[in-house]
Amino acid sequence: MLDSATIELRNLRVKDYVEFKKSMVQVYSAMSNSYWSKADISTLVKKFPDGQFCIVIDGKIAGCALSMIVDYDKYDDDHKYNDIIGGHEFANHTEDGDVLYGIDVFILPDYRGMRLGRRLYEARKELCEQLNLKSIIFGGRIPNYGEYAETLTPKKYIDKVKLKEIHDPVLSFQLSNDFHVKKVIKGYLPGDHESMEFATLMEWHNIYYTKPQKLINTQKKVVRLGLVQWQMRLFKDYDSLVEQIEFFVDAVSDYQSDFILFPELFNAPLMAQFNHLNEAEAIRGLSSYTDRLLETFRSFAINYNINIITGSMPQVVGEHMHNVGFLCRRDGSVERYEKLHITPAEESAWGIKGGTQLKTFDTDCGKIGVLICYDVEFPELPRLLAEDGMKILFVPFMTDTQNGYSRVRICAQARAVENECYVAVAGSVGNLPKVNNMDIQYSQSAVFTPSDFAFPVNGIKAEATPNTESTLLVDVDLDLLKELHSFGSVRNMKDRRLDLYSLKRKNISISK
Repeated sequence: MLDSATIELRNLRVKDYVEFKKSMVQVYSAMSNSYWSKADISTLVKKFPDGQFCIVIDGKIAGCALSMIVDYDKYDDDHKYNDIIGGHEFANHTEDGDVLYGIDVFILPDYRGMRLGRRLYEARKELCEQLNLKSIIFGGRIPNYGEYAETLTPKKYIDKVKLKEIHDPVLSFQLSNDFHVKKVIKGYLPGDHESMEFATLMEWHNIYYTKPQKLINTQKKVVRLGLVQWQMRLFKDYDSLVEQIEFFVDAVSDYQSDFILFPELFNAPLMAQFNHLNEAEAIRGLSSYTDRLLETFRSFAINYNINIITGSMPQVVGEHMHNVGFLCRRDGSVERYEKLHITPAEESAWGIKGGTQLKTFDTDCGKIGVLICYDVEFPELPRLLAEDGMKILFVPFMTDTQNGYSRVRICAQARAVENECYVAVAGSVGNLPKVNNMDIQYSQSAVFTPSDFAFPVNGIKAEATPNTESTLLVDVDLDLLKELHSFGSVRNMKDRRLDLYSLKRKNISISK
């Protein structure tokens, strides 16, 4: 049948999907819903086209190997399949990673015995060497283990496969291709009944790997946060407001802080000059200062060598008013974040519209997220950010009463536990008698932690004195989060029942 067949090893393309699906359904017939969707393959090919290989024989997909690059230091060997690949978005793929992680490998039954799998593995090894990655790692099925589970433990089964006393179509092949078993993982791939949901964590080392030299600008493990509990007061002019901003930036940077966080709408005192206007017109007057403040913050970030989270300020985009803020990095780069959920008071008084952008931000201290006030009361948002690798969540807020503040505080503490991250909240205190809709403020800025033995028993790293202008300086250890993720008393991120539920962003385009 194959005498005149042509065999081609090449990269997988999206247009191969129909044949690709047929092959997957045939190979994994014992597992329900065992094939990737066209959207999944499109995402993977777009993110990492060089890592997707297929073998085509006379137009049919006879075999395939899918892979991604991960920063393996962020995980541990006892991981689950969905956790490390980052779901159907393959969110954990990163060009800055050091390991080629195998997502899937299969050969159609009719073509087994032709050493096609070896071709795919050799292509992976060559890619690993070309990209200077230190190893290839993946979780391998042991599909024959179910036949021996009553008499053999996984370890004894693996030993017998190594000694060739038992043949396993997957493990035997992997061992013959220079992979070794790092660990046995329980529950790696839910639904793999043939393997009794066990998997072998396999690794091949790239002997040509050269570790990149990182002498400067290495990512910090202990990060110092500076929170500003801002006093609302009337300023005679814009320059007086900037003088107060610089005072806090200067003071916090003197303590070698990595970040400084300002509250939501901290620049509201400038609305006093627009108090003769209605509230919607006054907030638009305040927005006229936003571009100037951004340039001021950017300059301070560079001059004082500190990453500044500017709280929030109003900004007109098109015809609509938005509540936005900026991350001004100390290298001079700037990124923007938006308030997504708008309170009834903001909408009715100021006509503010919710934004559409939700993302994590890369910094020299790892990935962070920023949610403005009300947004932290929606647990879906921090969870999506955590899935993208967020380690610190900053929440600038503005609350007028203690019950409003309690909503923010309680939700922020819950987000720290749920997402195994630090959460820093900063608000304003005092009053503005000459600014409509901004009369009084209540705040107690704080940094919250997960709740486990390595952290404070109440989940509060530090908190400011309530309703008093002050700064709060706090060190947070990012390595503790990694240890919690792998060895915590409970592991909220790893123990999610992704076989029962999932959380996914919608790909939408909303006109602003």
